[in-house]
Amino acid sequence: MPKHAISRLAGKLAEAKMGWLTTKLISMFIKAYGINMNEAKLKKASDFDTFNNFFTRELEEGARTINNDESTICYPVDGAISQQGDIIDGQLIQAKGFNYSVTSLLGGDEKTAAPFQGGKFSCIYLAPKDYHRIHMPIAATLREMIYVPGELFSVNPLTARNVPDLFARNERVVAIFDTEMGEMAMVLVGATIVASIETTWAGTITPPAGKDIFRWQYPKDGADAITFNKGDEMGRFKLGSTVVSTFAPKMLADFAPDAGPGKVTRLGEVYASLDQSKT
Repeated sequence: MPKHAISRLAGKLAEAKMGWLTTKLISMFIKAYGINMNEAKLKKASDFDTFNNFFTRELEEGARTINNDESTICYPVDGAISQQGDIIDGQLIQAKGFNYSVTSLLGGDEKTAAPFQGGKFSCIYLAPKDYHRIHMPIAATLREMIYVPGELFSVNPLTARNVPDLFARNERVVAIFDTEMGEMAMVLVGATIVASIETTWAGTITPPAGKDIFRWQYPKDGADAITFNKGDEMGRFKLGSTVVSTFAPKMLADFAPDAGPGKVTRLGEVYASLDQSKT
């Protein structure tokens, strides 16, 4: 199946202003997936002129509360945890029987991956019904962004259990951050029918799809530094996907007791405690 061609076509359709047809499609999507529009800033299908504007809809003020406890990180998205845990021998768990390397996930450069060896990781899947903006789990400064070309396999749980190296094979955008507690990477993974990956500092990163890895460096301080507070929006998916985060060793003390594979996540709620021995 020509996954890139199909996904880009879906993206063009999702960006098209088709009047009553757009409204009808949005209404059908809301009903099919049981989307709670009461928490959206714009509440009616007719409020959106394109499907993508609906899909990346803004939430009503107060719909999510960011836990500002400085000893914790929060969930960066609404979704469900696919896997989480320790990065052991450079490997992350994709599903039972399937591991993949942090080096390949972050674009294949061992120097980029080195700070995360022996750290922890988190993988959260966003379903079609979820809020599709991605927020910061902790205050941070952007250091590097990497575009990694790749496939566009579906990233649903069934595919994750059957396609080896799924998250290290799909097209993705890697953002590397410095925090007061250590380095953190947030990887926005593309998928079939994902029409676009955007960041708040650079706009649309893909499409168009490329064949080469591209890297952008950012200053760590000064007027041009790109900084975020905990809970700030950092990017968005048009038509959904997965966020894989990696954390430096001893940055996290432990994940929350109720966190684990299958756990439904809500943006802003406590996900893990920070290692206070580093402060």
